[in-house]
Amino acid sequence: MTEKIAVVLFNLGGPDSKNAIRPFLMNFFMDKNIIRLPLPFRCLLATMISRRRSRREAGDSYGELGDKSPLLDNTRIQAAALEKALKSSDKEHNFKTFICMRYWYPMSPQIVREVREWDADRIVLLPLYPQYSTTTTRSSLQVWNKALFEAGMNPPSSMICCYPRNEGFITAAADHIRAQYEQARKDGHENIRILFSAHGLPESIIKDGDPYQWQCEQTVEGIVQKLGIENLDYQSCYQSRVGPKKWIGPSLDETLDKAAADKKSVVIFPHAFTQEHVETLVELDVEYREMAHKLGIEGYYRAATVSDHPAFIKGLAKLVHEHIDSHTITAEGHKRLCPDKYGRCCMAGVTKG
Repeated sequence: MTEKIAVVLFNLGGPDSKNAIRPFLMNFFMDKNIIRLPLPFRCLLATMISRRRSRREAGDSYGELGDKSPLLDNTRIQAAALEKALKSSDKEHNFKTFICMRYWYPMSPQIVREVREWDADRIVLLPLYPQYSTTTTRSSLQVWNKALFEAGMNPPSSMICCYPRNEGFITAAADHIRAQYEQARKDGHENIRILFSAHGLPESIIKDGDPYQWQCEQTVEGIVQKLGIENLDYQSCYQSRVGPKKWIGPSLDETLDKAAADKKSVVIFPHAFTQEHVETLVELDVEYREMAHKLGIEGYYRAATVSDHPAFIKGLAKLVHEHIDSHTITAEGHKRLCPDKYGRCCMAGVTKG
């Protein structure tokens, strides 16, 4: 009998209507991995932030997109492509992909029910975050495990915790960057700087042992090597800061200031996002484009996310194949990628807490 493999894709989620913006933000800021305060204080702060941001920054940003996030639709495209790739390359297993969002529907309890109804023999968890962080992959895994426990399920499972230098991911990223880089040159720009922008985190989370920043740097190194452009001018940076805490840097604002001072054109690539959503379509394509124009930057280009690029989908399919018979959480290659100083690496065992 053909073994049924449920491939569960973890992603952030996004509001599906104007009325969903505030509860989506509330779910986000109530996450103990995001705001690390005791529950009463976290609830108070989450309420304040979600109320303010739903009326201002987030409300305006989602307003640009018709008051909803395109994240779920774009993830469905990836899920369909991955399922097709898995079925065409492996006839010994019956694959079905499921999308599990962290902060808005469909969320873990619903997807656990769907996996049970499909009667899966085995589950492979695949985060659509190439770089591991306690604020993304760990958070998703915690609520998934809770939903499994509450449903009384304990199927054979494995998870790919991270793949920051996955060949398919790196190839797709390089293809999209190269296209924009060559377009910039065709448009007459010679002094071009590539800015690799990732979603930022408070510095305290990184200092506490989260490997996210290190893994983002690994991704950048892999893409730069793949591009193979001699004397390439590039810089890593971070976007989407929220709140008064000190965040990892440099910020995208700072790197645009520097690019303007250095009289550089820029190609921005969001290397920690694997599909288009508000941070790319509004933050990068609208807000930072306007900032670059005001700074006098001549030539602002944004490379698309890897999305359903064939190389990326092929890379994801390979990851699934390699983890079908696993019964644990491992990075790509079944080994720990992070240096020992990152005590919150997924393979250091912290995800059990």
